[in-house]
Amino acid sequence: MSSKTLRTALTIGSILPVALGLAACGSDDSGSDSGSSSTAASGGGGGKKIALLLPESKTARYEAQDRPGFTNALKALCADCEVIYSNADQDASKQQSQAESAITNGADVLVLDPVDAASAGAMVTRAKQSNIPVISYDRLIADAPVDYYISFNNEKVGQLQGQSLVKALGDPKGKSIVMINGAPTDSNAAMFKKGAHSVLDASGVKIAKEYDTPDWSPDKAQTQMEQAITAVGKDNIDGVYAANDGTGGGAIAAMKGAGIDPTKVPVTGQDAELAGIQRILLGEQFMTVYKAPKPETEAAAKLAYALATGKGAPAGLINGETDNGAGMVKSVLLDPVAVTKDNIKDTVVADGTYTTAQLCKGKYASACEAVGLSEVR
Repeated sequence: MSSKTLRTALTIGSILPVALGLAACGSDDSGSDSGSSSTAASGGGGGKKIALLLPESKTARYEAQDRPGFTNALKALCADCEVIYSNADQDASKQQSQAESAITNGADVLVLDPVDAASAGAMVTRAKQSNIPVISYDRLIADAPVDYYISFNNEKVGQLQGQSLVKALGDPKGKSIVMINGAPTDSNAAMFKKGAHSVLDASGVKIAKEYDTPDWSPDKAQTQMEQAITAVGKDNIDGVYAANDGTGGGAIAAMKGAGIDPTKVPVTGQDAELAGIQRILLGEQFMTVYKAPKPETEAAAKLAYALATGKGAPAGLINGETDNGAGMVKSVLLDPVAVTKDNIKDTVVADGTYTTAQLCKGKYASACEAVGLSEVR
């Protein structure tokens, strides 16, 4: 699959603002065993149905940020629109059934974040048979005629991770690292890896062991790191490239189990999960990549509502194109930001993703104070 972002990418704050007015909100109904639920609100706006199909819940952002962010943004645009929500729990077959159910239930648009980017084309084909537009959300669906793609510049994510790790190593030449990449079924993971390698391979660092992590599982990442420590030796690992905060947490757990002080071995991450930010505060994780959830979910809601009402993309929203193997897909491409201890306050706290009260509980209080986050609000 070829995945290359083109033209300019927005900074986090530069995406065209979504017209978020106050709207009456309904309540979520409990999902069934299939992982599905619907959310609607009373009022005017067309009563359109939009399916949000997310891939898994091991990565905390999907349930904590993407689902509520999208739902709230859509409600503000269309008070009586309905979100047909499903989470596939990393099961591609389950997601196929969820997509079919959404289509049967009258979805006007599919916002699809695929479990398996390569096999998700069947869902796109099925939607097209019913004249339903498909937005490839966060992960790029390969070799299929999707209508739009909304994500971050994913090669840049890997570049930021690689650059941060090289910086943390000081002089990287001759130093050894372990690479723990993301899920092989995730098209984004391939782009993160490509971006990271573009930096690491040119730096002179030695990649002692490299793994892809099925399902983005922290437990599997921990096992991989344990294998690397056994093979390389605990005194011969100078850094760890971990593709996200979950795999980073697994790697750190393995190091602690082997008697390695993680504050001495820089570890990367991604998604700015609460646990990842707190590890950064303690010095156990060197960095994460922040992909501000609000611009992505608001862009998806705004575009989905436009398509559901028979309109094209709102002016100024599309800022690039991405090759998914079937053609160039009109895209909304956002810029990620590297987060270290030095800029936690100016990124995830300033944006309102976390409050100091969330970050600074208990053992994290003194670490917060050291970086100017002692005021609880």
